[in-house]
Amino acid sequence: MTTSSGHGLDGERPAHTWQPDHLLDRYEVLTLPLGPDPDGEDPITATLVRKAGAEPSANGAVLYLHGFTDYFFHEPLADFFHDRGYAFYALDLRKCGRSLLPQHTAHFTTDLRSYDEELGRALDVIVDETRASGGPARVIVGAHSTGGLIAPLWLDRLRAQSPRRHAHVAGLLLNSPWFDLQGGPLLRSLPVSLLLRGVAAVRPRAVIPQELSEEYGRSIHESGRGEWAYELSLKPMGGFPVRFGFLNAVRRGHARLHRGIDVGVPALVLRSDKTFYDRNRLGHIDNSDVVLDVRHMARWVGCLGDRVAIVPITDARHDVFLSVQRARSAAYHEVDAWLQTTIGAGTDSASSADAATNPAAGGRS
Repeated sequence: MTTSSGHGLDGERPAHTWQPDHLLDRYEVLTLPLGPDPDGEDPITATLVRKAGAEPSANGAVLYLHGFTDYFFHEPLADFFHDRGYAFYALDLRKCGRSLLPQHTAHFTTDLRSYDEELGRALDVIVDETRASGGPARVIVGAHSTGGLIAPLWLDRLRAQSPRRHAHVAGLLLNSPWFDLQGGPLLRSLPVSLLLRGVAAVRPRAVIPQELSEEYGRSIHESGRGEWAYELSLKPMGGFPVRFGFLNAVRRGHARLHRGIDVGVPALVLRSDKTFYDRNRLGHIDNSDVVLDVRHMARWVGCLGDRVAIVPITDARHDVFLSVQRARSAAYHEVDAWLQTTIGAGTDSASSADAATNPAAGGRS
């Protein structure tokens, strides 16, 4: 166990007590107790994950946020940033991944703003630790899919409500963010939205009837056709059930995004160059986004603010960093260029970018 302590943004805070991670060797976790659950599934916590024994950060740190039916397991992504002088932290949100307890409804919330609590606490811990290590107290926020909706909305609120804390955020990296509801236009119509809102009000935990395909999971997990090792109890092949209360919270988040927000920092958005939903043509699962519609990402990216770049990655999957090697290598090189030219603290290390594409370094050890 290791501890660190420091004076946080809001004054004195207790020492941070890290424990060995039970999922990844050479990683540590910090449990963040949270306040009462608005959805009545107490107790709730969040879990901050970091690499054990990492060198002091020369360029700052990264806080990475997972998506729906997801948690942090992607060690090559952490190694990529460590090689460039960034301490890497990942956050398993309440009721997700390492934070999921038996009394919890997995990945369930009725208000995306509830996540502000653990995101703010995680940011404070990271700033404390980077200061203690002698590195710059600046943080790049990264997020995937649903996290790619949660994080920008949080940064917009943080900029307005706590500018002192927001000042420590240097950039935003989004990996296939969920900017709108996939499917036909009818699903995004006002009558459907009103129906969703009505059911969510009276039966928030009711499961939305839908067929959940396992093909995306099989395309990435090592037990199927994929290269990656992770816990299927925390990231099931077919995903966790989607519930009315959660989807209503997401749609409210979409509406807020579409009105325009300001994340207040430079942003890079990575996505596949195409979406393909035909489950009978499995070859396209390996070179398309089969979860979200990339056209929505392109349409709404301007709502993030005025310093945004969006890059389509040829043949990328929904998670561009879990794509086939040529696509994920292209994604890493785009991030590398962004760090150097926009964030201004990257290092020219093409060899470590290539090393980050090797799944043998990731998964469960």
